Amino acid sequence: MKNTYIRLLWPLLMVILLTGCLFPDSELSKNAQPNQSQLKKVQSAVNQYHEQNQGLLPIRTKSSDTPVFRKYLIDFQALKEQNIMTEIPGTAYQNGGIYQYSIITPEDDPRVKLIDLRISDAIREVAVKLNVYRNEHIYPPFGEEIADGIFRIDHEKLGLESPPHVESPYSKENLPIIMDTEGNLYVDYRIDLTSALDEYEHNFNEGDDIRYLLAENTPFVPAYSLPYTLRDGEPVFDTSSK
Repeated sequence: MKNTYIRLLWPLLMVILLTGCLFPDSELSKNAQPNQSQLKKVQSAVNQYHEQNQGLLPIRTKSSDTPVFRKYLIDFQALKEQNIMTEIPGTAYQNGGIYQYSIITPEDDPRVKLIDLRISDAIREVAVKLNVYRNEHIYPPFGEEIADGIFRIDHEKLGLESPPHVESPYSKENLPIIMDTEGNLYVDYRIDLTSALDEYEHNFNEGDDIRYLLAENTPFVPAYSLPYTLRDGEPVFDTSSK
């Protein structure tokens, strides 16, 4: 009987241990909220590195096809090696936090922004179920087509009780996880973009990538997003530049 209890409890203990290993300090308030002072400190360090290294940036090398908002991740080790920073921010993933520090517009005006890794985790969880499904079926579980080649997910086919979503780092609203014809997963930011178009001054026109309205006016980048542009004053998917 004792051995039976041990066998039953062991999987549960493994889940608890593995969860703790992913973000060992994620329950600490200092690691769970974007810290403006830490963000400014990292921005200052990036500026100093940029000046001291003839315009180079402390970033990890990524392939050319990496999505733009995940392409220029900050290499904190490079900043530490030049004694520009002595410790990694508590909010950073490398120090137990839930954010990756990234750079936007690296060529013109390098600015430090955050990627909320809870979004990455949500995408990954759906991707695991999607891969299992696609091992048994020819086509992904397409739901309603919401734009040319962009679909909602038939969550019931994946064994989900409700449509998959993530919590927005901007509005805390639930943002749908969607997919393209190849089964690639994205977050639909149209709710946040609609609010941002009303809230922030801008001069975006049809054909412009309006995701930068979120990236430039908040601490966060819209990770795992498709390009969006304007049509009749509303945000729409820009599938032509996908």
